[in-house]
Amino acid sequence: MKTIVQVVQHLRPGGLEVMALEFMNFSRHRHNMKIVSLEGDLESAIKAWPRLDSYKDQLIFMNKPAGFSLSLIRDLKKTLKSLRADVVHTHHIGPYFYGGIASRLCGIPHMHTEHDAWHYNNRRHRQLHRLVSLVASPVKVADADIVADNMRNLPGNRDLRVIKNGVDVSRFVPGVKHHARRAFGLPQNAKLLGASGRLEEVKGHGVLIAALAALPQNFHLAIAGSGSLAEQLKNQARNLAVEKRVHFLGHVEDMPRFYQALDLFCLPSFNEGFPLAPLEAQACGIPAAVTDVGGATETLCPDSGLVLKAGEPAEMANRIFSYIAHPPSGCPREFVKSNADVRGMARAYDSLAEGMCYGA
Repeated sequence: MKTIVQVVQHLRPGGLEVMALEFMNFSRHRHNMKIVSLEGDLESAIKAWPRLDSYKDQLIFMNKPAGFSLSLIRDLKKTLKSLRADVVHTHHIGPYFYGGIASRLCGIPHMHTEHDAWHYNNRRHRQLHRLVSLVASPVKVADADIVADNMRNLPGNRDLRVIKNGVDVSRFVPGVKHHARRAFGLPQNAKLLGASGRLEEVKGHGVLIAALAALPQNFHLAIAGSGSLAEQLKNQARNLAVEKRVHFLGHVEDMPRFYQALDLFCLPSFNEGFPLAPLEAQACGIPAAVTDVGGATETLCPDSGLVLKAGEPAEMANRIFSYIAHPPSGCPREFVKSNADVRGMARAYDSLAEGMCYGA
């Protein structure tokens, strides 16, 4: 058994963080795995995300202060040594920098997964990437084909691997629609659209609410998630006179049941890497519509998926209406089972980590 230490920026509900937990669940090395969160503390994290409680013995929080922290490299180095880490696995740019330098100082093999590449438009991020690539020489992984294509434009990424994210198809399963709607107090006879994720500008929920206003009265929208724009989005729904047709559910722990309640899952984001939510919905037998950003379209069943244009509510409404009126006959669950089972993702990462250890 190898001790694999994943390093993330924070442990708040999100695709990257869910992927890290799922990898730990299904890895051959799961009992030896730890997740280090640079930001936050255990108590606050569990309060915001109760799912973390069952992993608390495998979570470590560095309580990083705002801004650059040189002492964090020293503290992370001590942590990696105390854990007897065999491999350090970082996610996103902050952990890439701190975890990459700390693992190099410890002489521990380092792999890095990039979950999106649009943030490398930021000059400082490109500089950090170059620095760590020169100093630490990590093995790099992209979670989507489009992320890999963008990453190859940066130095030191010639040997980039692609390992796409997966979801647990034994947990995300089809259910009984009217039972699921009853559980959330949702209307039984509506054409129900659904969206999930952080209520922040980048996720595009406001565009979807505007699209709903252009759809017939029997179309409703259920939103699972919380965030800083919650009140703004509720005000938007009131101003558009659709407040009775938009159902804000807040943080939802039972996401399979949420998806089971829907007729169509929608991801109206302005930016994405390789999102998990469309895979989860499709594993539940619910077709998905995503905006053509990042690797989102790579998650779609080609026979049942719908591609939307980001930021265009009128066009979004027209495409959704036509889709619901004439749904295709594809089987989204079979697509996910064949292409995006989390067990396949975990095996790929395990094999990579084991090869790094043997080559060290």
